Amino acid sequence: MLTAYIRAAMRQARYEIVEDVGSFYGDIPAIAGVWANARTLEACREELESVLEGWVLLSRDRRSKFQSHNR
Repeated sequence: MLTAYIRAAMRQARYEIVEDVGSFYGDIPAIAGVWANARTLEACREELESVLEGWVLLSRDRRSKFQSHNR
């Protein structure tokens, strides 16, 4: 289930070349704050996936804490 979510989100990723710095920028528009910047497109993609994984874990942890406070 988690892998499927990450794959689906990564299919929504957008990438662009940052010409001034010679790097690549990527984000997932539907998820605010999930972005990456790296020297190569592949490194940017890998970093973006890592940021997404962290976002998923943090969101899950926050939701769990919120639910435990409302019991």
